[in-house]
Amino acid sequence: MSKQRVRIYTAEDVAAHTGQSSCWLSRRGKVYDVSKFLDDHPGGDDIVLKYAGKDVGGIMAGKAEGEQHEHSESAYDMLEEYQIGKLGTEETIVSDDWEAPDDFQPEETNSAEDYKKNQFLDLSKPLLRQVWEGNFSKSYYLQQIHQPRHLHESARLFGPDFLEAFTRTVWWVVPLFWGPITSYLFCRSLIQFSGVALPLFSVRPALPLPLLYAAFTPDNLGKVLACFVTGNVIWTLLEYTLHRFLFHIDDMLPDQPVALLLHFLLHGVHHYLPMDRLRLVMPPVLFGALQAPFTALAHKIFPTAVANGIISGAFAFYILYDCMHYALHHTQLPAYLREQKRYHLAHHYKNFELGFGVTSKLWDYVFNTQLSLRPL
Repeated sequence: MSKQRVRIYTAEDVAAHTGQSSCWLSRRGKVYDVSKFLDDHPGGDDIVLKYAGKDVGGIMAGKAEGEQHEHSESAYDMLEEYQIGKLGTEETIVSDDWEAPDDFQPEETNSAEDYKKNQFLDLSKPLLRQVWEGNFSKSYYLQQIHQPRHLHESARLFGPDFLEAFTRTVWWVVPLFWGPITSYLFCRSLIQFSGVALPLFSVRPALPLPLLYAAFTPDNLGKVLACFVTGNVIWTLLEYTLHRFLFHIDDMLPDQPVALLLHFLLHGVHHYLPMDRLRLVMPPVLFGALQAPFTALAHKIFPTAVANGIISGAFAFYILYDCMHYALHHTQLPAYLREQKRYHLAHHYKNFELGFGVTSKLWDYVFNTQLSLRPL
């Protein structure tokens, strides 16, 4: 079997193939698809199917309970003809026993040893091409991606510097970029609540200051603030649902390179390298793409003034979310935020299938996905 064709699987992959049309076995870390051999097995296909999806090392050596037949060298040679891959390692870092201390500082991963052991991604080389060309199953990808690694410097995603620049974002870019947009939408909503129909942004982006001053009344401000707070609440629900059902779409993820690549770009890289300072907030291009359908929907559902007020509130909480997300990974925090930090880090190191709220645990309690932590 050529080295290029070797694919890495998990024991769960093998255990999923137990039928006559797809019968897999494993032995000494190798994976075999013996479906075409079933009819030719001297002892009948029922014996092979009895052990389908399992490790047959002990069985073929005659050491398993109830098995006295030791297979010949020619049988082992024949088995090699059906190899389709190998089993990956099952190194476990994420654990139900993990508890986050206030001074959590993980040790740096030895890139060379990690790659030698796991044959997953070489952290010393650009990662995206490795994911695209990866010789691992979806199951092995997900197993590895949720076992965090740590580097002092950000790992590269792309080889060329001009592409790599778009994947690294310092935290203050988020308020610097989205803060003025949020304020602009708030002011636009305020003027629109005064009864003035403003031209489209593409026609006249500048807001007339005299109209803004005239619109700044208690009645208009109250209406905008009501929409703003509604947007805050809507964002917390969006934060939860996007994190749970888009970023963690693991079970529904197709076992295809393009799907794994998109998953890695969207959120997988964050779970793989959770303490990477330059990949803790969304690049403006990514959030711009994610927000577009939701803002368009808001304008379909609500009057323009209401929509802009709600969007400004949602954007304000997005800014809070991204800055808080950075802080939860890297900053000394006051009491409430220290608890949120423990909660969020537990999502990475304790159970990545629970604890989807970042700014709040509210929706985790509503949908019963909360993480339990020991009191300090």
